[in-house]
Amino acid sequence: METKSRTLEITILSAEDLRIHNKSVKKNAFVVVQTDSFNSKTTKMNGKGGSSPSWNDKLDMPMHTHFVMLQVNCKSSGGRDKTVGLVRIPVTDFIGGYSPETCLQFLSYRLRDPKRLKNRILNVSIRLKEPLQACSSQAVASGLGIPIDGRNDFGVVTGIPICSGYPSTSFFR
Repeated sequence: METKSRTLEITILSAEDLRIHNKSVKKNAFVVVQTDSFNSKTTKMNGKGGSSPSWNDKLDMPMHTHFVMLQVNCKSSGGRDKTVGLVRIPVTDFIGGYSPETCLQFLSYRLRDPKRLKNRILNVSIRLKEPLQACSSQAVASGLGIPIDGRNDFGVVTGIPICSGYPSTSFFR
């Protein structure tokens, strides 16, 4: 059976009161998500949000790193990208804690500007996605499965217990 690697589902939700050189960002903010030097993705540019943009962009990134870097940029009127702030998130913030690894987690991080000064907040949600496991040919060959009329192969059946939902002392017996 082929094994696929786990991925991170990172949703860039919004930012709060973004500033460059103590001036509010007017428009054209976007976020670059990077797990290593070979894997980076960018959100769409938010042209209306001003200093508190929202994106709600969902990005799937490979999970083979110790940190995820999020960098908020804005496009200047001259067409250059200006760095508003960045944060490096250790994967231990959302893996290995008290909640299950595949649970959706909402997190907020303080950004640092290029001079390493505090620069407002970035809101994200992160979930670790496990690869789907295909039905293995070994399971079929071993007789695991239920024969289906008119077919030579074995189909996979999922059983769901059904209860009446009524206690035994109810009016409906």
